[in-house]
Amino acid sequence: MRTSTIVVLIGVALFLLPIPGTFILGAFVVLAGLAARLFGL
Repeated sequence: MRTSTIVVLIGVALFLLPIPGTFILGAFVVLAGLAARLFGL
């Protein structure tokens, strides 16, 4: 698995957690993973 895929999966997991603050954090982690995929990491 590519690093960017793992980052996106972690972001989705954070996004789905019912803990306050993880919704926004998960969204940022997913965006970071997608950006990493765009730049080939």
